[in-house]
Amino acid sequence: MRNRKIGVMVESFRLGPRGGILKAAELGADGIQMYVTSGEVAPEALDKQARRDLRQFVADQGLVFSALCADYGKGFLNADLNRELVPKTKACMDLAVDLGTNVVTTHIGHLPESADDPGWQAAYQACSDLAAYGESIGVCFATETGPESPEHLLKFLSTITSAGAKVNYDPANFCMYGFDQLGGVKVLKDYIVHTHAKDGMKSVLKEVPLGEGDVNLPAWVALLDEIGYDGFLTIEREVGADPVGDIAKAIQYLRSL
Repeated sequence: MRNRKIGVMVESFRLGPRGGILKAAELGADGIQMYVTSGEVAPEALDKQARRDLRQFVADQGLVFSALCADYGKGFLNADLNRELVPKTKACMDLAVDLGTNVVTTHIGHLPESADDPGWQAAYQACSDLAAYGESIGVCFATETGPESPEHLLKFLSTITSAGAKVNYDPANFCMYGFDQLGGVKVLKDYIVHTHAKDGMKSVLKEVPLGEGDVNLPAWVALLDEIGYDGFLTIEREVGADPVGDIAKAIQYLRSL
């Protein structure tokens, strides 16, 4: 049995930042991912000392940051919005350096079919800028898989010349949108730097507890092993009445694979 690195999205616990960190440690996780787009953990809310204190608090619980999430919920398909979103995202990338992680994830939005579409061009410009900035400071800018096929996402990523452009692989998103949840691992293998361990039902577009949906998690993990991925499997539980219970079971389930 492989000793896997298991992470948890802090927000999934619904206990606030520090409460979620403590609960992740209590349940035996190895790391955490945290949204840093608002509130007490946003870049503008944390001076240098506060950043050192937060990093130390996480370390004191025996945890590390697997990644930060800089998803402002707007994507990058609108050039006008990007004038504000790109600097904000760069600030999150700077925060990642201070907190000791080299991965920042987000959703870039539903990519248009054509590279000539203004939305595609806006995303290309923004992601190229962010990837280059990330490369300059040692941080990966990782888009989460979602509403497009692995092949279409690869087409987009391959146009970005900076090595900073990467992928946060969420098999449930592929599954629920009807794309190849497993084959995508091979398609995107050169870009995967972080993953979300999540499950879902493709027939009803519904997230469910890990191991209870249509994601073939054992096969997915085996494929990650095959491509040499040794990063985090970070549990994300966005719905459900008992997130703590669901996450506790998910950690044990992933440990068994």
